[in-house]
Amino acid sequence: MRRASSFASSVLSRTFSTVHDGGAVNLRPRLLQVALFCSSRTHNSRHRWFSPLLDSFSKNSAQVVSLGLAGVVASVATAASVYAKEPPPAEVMPKEVVLYQYEACPFCNKVKAFLDYYDIPYKVVEVNPLSKKEIKWSDYKKVPILMVDGQQLVDSSAIIDQLGEKILPKKTKASVADEDEETKWRRWVDNHLVHVLSPNIYRNTSEALESFDYITSNGNFSFTEKITVKYAGAAAMYFVSKNLKKKYNITDERAALYEAAETWVDALNGRNFLGGSKPNLADLAAFGVLRPIRYLRSGRDMVEHTRIGEWYSRMEKVVGEPSRIKA
Repeated sequence: MRRASSFASSVLSRTFSTVHDGGAVNLRPRLLQVALFCSSRTHNSRHRWFSPLLDSFSKNSAQVVSLGLAGVVASVATAASVYAKEPPPAEVMPKEVVLYQYEACPFCNKVKAFLDYYDIPYKVVEVNPLSKKEIKWSDYKKVPILMVDGQQLVDSSAIIDQLGEKILPKKTKASVADEDEETKWRRWVDNHLVHVLSPNIYRNTSEALESFDYITSNGNFSFTEKITVKYAGAAAMYFVSKNLKKKYNITDERAALYEAAETWVDALNGRNFLGGSKPNLADLAAFGVLRPIRYLRSGRDMVEHTRIGEWYSRMEKVVGEPSRIKA
């Protein structure tokens, strides 16, 4: 405990600064980068009533029923296709993908949203931000790091671009306007949306503690580190968030978050996704960075007070469960 107390004191006496460098979270200072995140059952027996019902119809009536059923099936198939994942062809699927990450890091979650949507299996290595031992082999000291068949990819947006070139079939020629829109909103996610998250997550001491509960529960920490990081980190980040507000000219944290959410919904312009009937890379980027906060108080408030909830629910359905496999 003496060691933990000493560590906490040293943390609180430091000057903290955030580094969002090209979609990566810097590992220094160590605590700060952690804080930045970084059945249904079918009853076949109950369906037997349907057969005698059909038998009771005349031939013409049966044809009408058949057409109606076909229409229902077609409608369901169409709806399913809208929310289908898009796995790449088997011949270009990587043999081994390993993601070095922090569970709560928005940039790491952006990469995971891409991998999950395209159904690419990957292993996760949770990096301990205090010792950094998991990435000591790399000269690049930020997360995410993605190893694809032995090749190191870094910087979340660059990772997505490079991996996309390797595994996705060539897109049909989209209009220049569509490509420009996707690029514009991917940049907006990196340059604006992520910057309003930290001031909201650490807005007050209770929200800061809630966030560090999540971070320490999902991170790679020993018991002593969990206790130390939770309380020292929450206290430190409460003060850091105040500096971030000044840096990014934020006067009201929630108002800034709500405004960003509404800006995104306005960009959808009535579409299910920015990409139209299915997500594009901007959808995946926005969903990825919001994923770590969705069920924290700030994320719950965002969904309650803005129109973003429907889009987020659609994204949850289409991205689905993580494609990760045990390391």
